[in-house]
Amino acid sequence: MTLFEVGRICVKTMGREAGSYCVIVDEQDDRRVEITGPKGLNGVRRRPCSVKHLEPLGTILDIKKGASDEDVEKALDAADLLDKFRVKIRASE
Repeated sequence: MTLFEVGRICVKTMGREAGSYCVIVDEQDDRRVEITGPKGLNGVRRRPCSVKHLEPLGTILDIKKGASDEDVEKALDAADLLDKFRVKIRASE
């Protein structure tokens, strides 16, 4: 089991989506994973991402590898996290 496993909720730390929550939907190798926001929820589109650009959180959703954005959104709703995903995190300056 790795820190960056399918279903793990993370925060993007780099790029224009920095501060946004995302969910890992697939593991590509030990350095890259596929993430989604989903885009309709918070603007984070489904795409590959370096694990160096993610901060993993303690929550893991019960989703299957390669889950669709609709399945991810249903899992977020079941975990009562939809409102949390709509807001970006701002690092203290």
